[in-house]
Amino acid sequence: MINVLQQLASEHHRFSIKDSFSMQPNRVADYSLVAAGLFLDYSQQNISPQVMKSLNDWARQCDLTGKMQAMFGGEKINNTEGRAVLHSVLRAPSDVQQAVLGGELARQVGDTQQRMAELVGQLHNGDLVGFDGRAFTDVIAVGIGGSYYGPKVCAQALKPYTNSQLKVHYLANVDGEGVEEKLDALNPATTLMVVISKTFVTQETLLNANAVKSWLVEGGCDEQNLSKHLMAVSSHVENAIKFGVNSDRILPMWDWVGGRFSLWSAVGFPLACAIGIDNYNELKAGAYEMDHHFMNALLEQNMPVIMGLLGIWNRSFMNYPSLAVLPYSHALRDFPGYLQQVDMESNGKSVGLNGETITLATAPIVFGQEGTNSQHAFMQMMHQGQDKIPCEFIVPLTTHSTLKEHHKVLVANCFAQSEALMNGKSLAQVKTELAAKGLSEQEIEQLAPHKVMPGNSPSLTITMDKITPKVVGSLLALYEHKIFVQGAMWGLNSFDQWGVELGKELSSAILTAMDGEDDTKLSPATSSQLARFMQANQG
Repeated sequence: MINVLQQLASEHHRFSIKDSFSMQPNRVADYSLVAAGLFLDYSQQNISPQVMKSLNDWARQCDLTGKMQAMFGGEKINNTEGRAVLHSVLRAPSDVQQAVLGGELARQVGDTQQRMAELVGQLHNGDLVGFDGRAFTDVIAVGIGGSYYGPKVCAQALKPYTNSQLKVHYLANVDGEGVEEKLDALNPATTLMVVISKTFVTQETLLNANAVKSWLVEGGCDEQNLSKHLMAVSSHVENAIKFGVNSDRILPMWDWVGGRFSLWSAVGFPLACAIGIDNYNELKAGAYEMDHHFMNALLEQNMPVIMGLLGIWNRSFMNYPSLAVLPYSHALRDFPGYLQQVDMESNGKSVGLNGETITLATAPIVFGQEGTNSQHAFMQMMHQGQDKIPCEFIVPLTTHSTLKEHHKVLVANCFAQSEALMNGKSLAQVKTELAAKGLSEQEIEQLAPHKVMPGNSPSLTITMDKITPKVVGSLLALYEHKIFVQGAMWGLNSFDQWGVELGKELSSAILTAMDGEDDTKLSPATSSQLARFMQANQG
């Protein structure tokens, strides 16, 4: 089947997306669907019925449905770490949790959800207080990677739903200037810190957590009252207690929940603080609705499967190296950055499940920015550059803003970009337009080539009525499952990240060298850079 798809791809480099609408009068209806509050239109992709049939045939040949069932059923599909991948069960109804997890684990999940609700309620009601008896006004969540990005992106997306009495902040990057900037805006007496770390030994997280703890003490909190300002989400209770967190303020993590999918666990506690437990539950309900669709819809009518297969078609067969994700929504401005982690950390691999080299190109380079800013940044390259860059546009049809004309212009720009990427502008069109403006023949010949746009760039568009907790949940689950589909088809493990670990190991070696110990493990280039650092920081 791979050979069939490769042959089709060689033919489709001459395929006209624009002309396909006249060849397929029902193309929009055939290549669009609704699921879990989202509408997907993929009619502007460079595909034909034969391509879609071949992709679905290949998916069946790869037993995609069986792999989906294995994940949802709790099999240890993360084979390099011997773990199940069950983040989706955390947003499922209790009877599903019981069936998949068993009685004891399901009870733990239920207890954790109840404890989260209690703590959020106490914070919102002002029942939890700091060292001087005042209620908390701010929560600072300290984590990194998946412990940070998912909750932060959702908090931004759902700002209209946030609790005005309690502000939530996120601290991830290990940069002292960023830490000081964040803390300078807060009051130690009314700030609660939530440390999110599975092992409670992550270097960046502990460094930042200790900085915040010192700031609390310097701000007047004595050691006796420090625990009032501390919470933790961790699987290593002993380490969290050693840090100073009371045992009743520690929420659990499980090894079957990967970091970049951990929003649905107690890692989502800061988000629940921001938007309230009811809205957080709506977020999970939207995600579960997409889970249900993913597990039950036919492949040909399955939104995550379709998006996954289209991504494989563009990356592995059409050989397009990049993917632009363009939310025309200020609320979703950080969504492309979140997807960079979820997609490239999951599928940025060249080795299959059995250790063999994967011959097909895998994970695209994901990038993006909110519209219309993106139109004045990198989209010039997308219209006239040498590489075709598939695009995924995301836009809400209505807005929370009172500035309705702004939203009308925003949506018009979104629809215009997909149209322009598909249609382009031919040399003949350009010459006709320039002649109509009265330019001379010589001027037209000089200017016309610079205004030609080849078009035929594939895109898809996702719309929703409005940005709500439920819709954001279904959008996150859609992309989670899209990425799973691609990993399953490529035959790789989407749930480990050994490449991330290498940088951590080398960072430890460099820190050791900074303390004056042997640096023979380092390259001459790094040793030279290290020497410059040491010289700049003498005394």
